[in-house]
Amino acid sequence: MGITAMTGCGAGDEPSAGDLEGKIEGKVSIQTWALKPKFTDYVEGVIAAFEKENPGVEVTWLDQPGDGYDQKVLTQAQSGDLPDVVNLPPDFALPLAEQDQLLDLEETDVDLEGTFVEGGLQGYRYDGLDGTYGYPWYLGTDVNYWNTKLLEENGLDPENLPTDWDSLFEQAATYQKTAKGSSYLVSRKPGINDFQNLGVDIFNEDGTELTFNQPEVVELVQKFADGYEAGLLPKNLLSEEFQGNSAMYNESKVAWTTGGGQHINTTLKTEAPSLVDVTTSNHAFGDGPLYVQGLSVNAGSKNLAAANALAQFVTNAENQKAFAELVPGIYPSTTESAEDEFFAKSDGTNAGDAQVTAFETLSTAIPNNPRWSPAMETILQQQLAAAITGDATPQEALDKAVEECNKILTQ
Repeated sequence: MGITAMTGCGAGDEPSAGDLEGKIEGKVSIQTWALKPKFTDYVEGVIAAFEKENPGVEVTWLDQPGDGYDQKVLTQAQSGDLPDVVNLPPDFALPLAEQDQLLDLEETDVDLEGTFVEGGLQGYRYDGLDGTYGYPWYLGTDVNYWNTKLLEENGLDPENLPTDWDSLFEQAATYQKTAKGSSYLVSRKPGINDFQNLGVDIFNEDGTELTFNQPEVVELVQKFADGYEAGLLPKNLLSEEFQGNSAMYNESKVAWTTGGGQHINTTLKTEAPSLVDVTTSNHAFGDGPLYVQGLSVNAGSKNLAAANALAQFVTNAENQKAFAELVPGIYPSTTESAEDEFFAKSDGTNAGDAQVTAFETLSTAIPNNPRWSPAMETILQQQLAAAITGDATPQEALDKAVEECNKILTQ
């Protein structure tokens, strides 16, 4: 389905200040993404509180299943059935923002920078497009996790964990002197998030060309190529036999993986309980990734003031905190939450330490560029495989990846 064919109710119809400053009343709808039935009580409670605070408003809650949600939203927008408030991650919101379907929050009276963390807002600010098109709702990020038993068995100090790519590969060389291929410290390829965390711009300012074939990225890919040749990474890393870094960590075949702040208390407890007590964590290399969910307002809402007020209410500090306390591994996006002890203070366990590490990462973490597509990721991974095996130099591979991805942008 082509977004360019959209003729939704908000297209080309800019809301006026009068619309936003109107009386908060009337019927409005809010659509969430796969929150029923697990979080029904929470959502219904928030809606009831909003209606009590605004007795002239009647809210209808819609919830859509997880599979195919992006296409569902596009269909709704095309047919003019986009709900008044919609749960949209930044990449789902982008095509609607480009078609003037979503309210530019710069037009509202909310102090965006004073209310939400920068990374959350950055997710809804797009290259080549003015404005902000979503209230950040809840956030996630990754931290590094390390198997301390494997580190100690292979000559490394868990009190001196790698903190960047250089120290990672230095310690990987030490590790292999003892491990000799029985397990590994590193068992994955670099990716677009790693490039971004180096501070490299993935796209130009207009979002019209890829720009990640920069010296910092070439240097990183070269580290992986050198490490692969030296036997610091599994030989089957690039084959279909490779079972994945996370699975290898759970089987104690690799000593490093990444995961969200609740990884120890969720995934490890379920899939690898023997590793719960021997796993420690530290900050992700670079700035770390930021995973953003948010609420966008339909610019064509018949009750725009009420819709905007509802989106603000759901994403306020109090409601975000209550949701984050309910859902392991997510964090509030409000600046007011930065000092909250529930997130900012560890209970002294390794799981509590990881939660705090993840929370600290949110202040500098970088959201994925929403213009990066699965097709681009396939091209990049093919070229990275060529670079790591020596079939191309890192510069040649990255130049080729940029060239091929740019072709996708022009289609």
